Amino acid sequence: MPELPEVEVTRERIGPALVGRRIAAVHTTGKSYFFLTAPDALRSRLVGRRVRGLERLGKYLVAALDDGQRLVLHLGMTGQLFAEGAASVRLLSAAARASLAPEAQAAFRPDAHTHLRLDFEDGGPGVLFRDVRKFGKVLLLGPGERTERLERLGVDALRVTGADLYAAARRRRVAIKSLLLDQSVIAGAGNIYADEALFLAGIRPRRAAGRVSQRECGSLAAALQQVVRRSIETGGSSISDYVAPDGRDGAYQDERR
Repeated sequence: MPELPEVEVTRERIGPALVGRRIAAVHTTGKSYFFLTAPDALRSRLVGRRVRGLERLGKYLVAALDDGQRLVLHLGMTGQLFAEGAASVRLLSAAARASLAPEAQAAFRPDAHTHLRLDFEDGGPGVLFRDVRKFGKVLLLGPGERTERLERLGVDALRVTGADLYAAARRRRVAIKSLLLDQSVIAGAGNIYADEALFLAGIRPRRAAGRVSQRECGSLAAALQQVVRRSIETGGSSISDYVAPDGRDGAYQDERR
């Protein structure tokens, strides 16, 4: 599942393909739990809008539009957000991968799992959102509209401090790893980086959060930031489905402890 580093790398690399461009057409698959905003509403409300900015909130990407709307994207477990023309075997179906020569890198062609495609007025490459398992999410918020999905997020994993962690952990019987995975406490961490941070800090994942000392919380917060920043530097973790928007794999999986 893409965690903070993979989403941040996606934000950095997909930004130039989105920001400053005006949407000319929106292509979707049919209604499903992938779309928190109905496909027909996306098509009617997005066409003609210019993307003003792109930010990351925890594991969410939020594109600000010129009329005050916000397009919220979540990659879920197997979501892939990339620019048209990207080439990677990770963008192909299992059957297509099996039939591909080992040295080949076929350019992606939209398939049944390509649930959202944005085309732009400048005629340049479109942006595609593909998700085999459809646990990803697309939500369009009107001007000033809020959603609990964003409102409930805790402090970002890149900014969490030992004091933040200690305050959240006090008198809690839940395992410290479970606390790290709680997005209302720390936004962005998942299994990979929670495990890495706990290992680096020398803290057993199943220890009750309330038994982690203030000093240990400081070490754990520093460790979490360290592994997250290093993963961003290396392009994230490409273990199964994750691929950067330009088709490149991440490399952090080679450094995991």
